[in-house]
Formats: sequence, structure tokens, C-alpha cells
Amino acid sequence: MAEDFDETKLNELIGKVIGDVAGALSLFLSYIGDQAGVFAALDGAGRLTADQLAAKTGYNRKYLRQWLGSMSAAGYVTLHGEDETFSLSPEQALVFTREGQPACMQGFFESVVSQYEAHAQAVETFKSGKGRPWSDQTPCCFRGVDRFFRPGYAVNLVESWIPSLNGVEAKLKAGAKVADIGCGHGSSTVLMAQAYPQSTFHGFDFHAPSIEQARARAAEAGVTNAAFHVAMAQDYPGEGFDFACIFDALHDMGDPVGAARHIRSTLSPGGTFMLVEPIAGDAMADNMNPIGQIFYAFSTTVCTPASLAQDIGLGLGAQAGEKRLTAVLNEAGFTHVRRASETPTNMVLEVTG
Repeated sequence: MAEDFDETKLNELIGKVIGDVAGALSLFLSYIGDQAGVFAALDGAGRLTADQLAAKTGYNRKYLRQWLGSMSAAGYVTLHGEDETFSLSPEQALVFTREGQPACMQGFFESVVSQYEAHAQAVETFKSGKGRPWSDQTPCCFRGVDRFFRPGYAVNLVESWIPSLNGVEAKLKAGAKVADIGCGHGSSTVLMAQAYPQSTFHGFDFHAPSIEQARARAAEAGVTNAAFHVAMAQDYPGEGFDFACIFDALHDMGDPVGAARHIRSTLSPGGTFMLVEPIAGDAMADNMNPIGQIFYAFSTTVCTPASLAQDIGLGLGAQAGEKRLTAVLNEAGFTHVRRASETPTNMVLEVTG
């Protein structure tokens, strides 16, 4: 028996879904344009025909014309209809091809593509209720996550996040011992090591290929005051750390209480733990916005499965919120938690005591 429905609401929902489908395909084609260097070829080249772009890139004109049509319809490339030429505006260049700029979104796109790439595993994991280790994600995911977070760290970490903490910047300038837990490819560690040459930095991550990449990144940057180690957050080696930090990784851990407890035990007297986590309200209703939608999605296929694949398997999720995170930190023995800074995508908690 058919249910009564509101035709206006139905059409509005269908329209939204069509827009979402268009957006999903646009992200995929943007990823192709990034990987193939088409955006880079358009950047600063002025107005080009499809033939001229084909000559410049060596790619098939027929493919390029279809790609340009989709990207122009999406507003990602500018079509000049009077002569059917194509160009990138300064804003489009920043978003789609200026690697390392805060506005560049290609890391985001690569992260999304990685989840479609492993869709079969994602479906099976969801149906099984079991965990899926971080190591089972694809290299595309590892690269995308690093590319997405790195520009935000480059803009905020040294300029605003560390200065927002009580006394930490002065310690780092004078010379401190630092632990970067769950460091991934080492972007945050390298940034801090470059900014504070008097301090020594230890990056820890349980994913050996990421540590290899971090070491390569540090060598490429000429950083000599950072070392990287394969280790779990719950038992990484060393003590007497003046400063410890976790960037967008505590919620991925199976035992975040155990990790925070170990961090507390390795801090020097008066040491500070900086926890950076995705921005979120304390109730699901607070997160009904595009950022919440995105983080809940990645949490479904990446973060929560990674946590459930580990001991304890707490499964905090990427939208845990400050109240839940504070409870975890208090259970670990920390007595003071303060939101020191925030951005549209992250909250920064100063943890002491």
C-alpha cells in the first residue's frame, strides 16, 4: 500500500540527490585532473582550446573535451562560450592545483576516492560489525589524509595552535623534548622541527610504511632534530617529554584512555599534551552540517573500523565532541582540559595535570 507523501518535499529531495551525484562525479574527475596534471597545465596558461590543451599535455582531445565539459558545468574550470576556450580563475587554481595552499582541496578528493576504491571491503566491514585495521586502507587513503590535513597544520600549528597553549611556545624555542603520537607521514612533526630547531622531536606511529614515509619527508626537508619510530600510542618508548601531541588520531585508537594515560606517564613535570581533534558538538544534533556529514562518513568507513580492529575497541568516532573527549582524558588521569583554539574543521585542547 503506497504511503502518502508530500510531492514538493519529494522533488526537493530528488533535486538534492541529483546535486550530490553531480558532486560525487565532479570530485572523481577532479582527482583524475589532479593525477593527470590537467589542472596544473591549465594553471597560468590563460585561455586554451581543447586542442591546445591536448597539445600541451599530450592527452587525447576527445577525453579532454568531455572532462572540460564536466569540470566547467561544475564550476571547477571556466568555460568561455564565445570561442569555447577554457581557463582557471585564481580562485579555481588555489582550490584545484596549488599543492600545499590551505584552500587546495585535492587531498580531500583523494581521500574520498580512496573509499570508493575499497568499497567492497567497506560494505563487508559494515555488515560484519568487526573492525578493519588502518593498514587495510589503500595507499590512496594514506596519501589523501596527509594531503588534506597538511595545509591546515602548515597554516595553524606554529602560527596559532602552539601559541594558544600556556608556556609551550617558550619551551619549544628554548629547547624541549617532544612526542608526536600517531604522526602518520610526519607532516606535523617536520613542521614543528623546522620551526623550533632547538627542540628534539620524536614521531611515533604503529603503521610502519607511514614511518618510512615520515623519515623520507624529514630527510627531504633537511630536518635533523626529528626521529621516527614504529610504536603504539599505549606503549611508545621514552619519558621526560615536555610536550606531547596527537593530531586527528585519538578517536582512531582502540584504547584512547590507555593512550592518554601513557602520554601522561611520559610527560615531564609541568608538561603539556595538545590534542587536536575534528570539530564537533557534544550531541549528534549539533553536527547536522556539511562538516559533520563528512566526518561521520569517514568515521563510518575509516575511523571507527580502525578503532574496533584494536584492543578495547572504544570506537569514539570522528565526531566525539569536547565533552566525550574530556571524559576520556579525565579517566586517563588528566585534571585540566581547555579548548585553546579552533578552526572550521578542528578543535585544539590543552591537556595538563
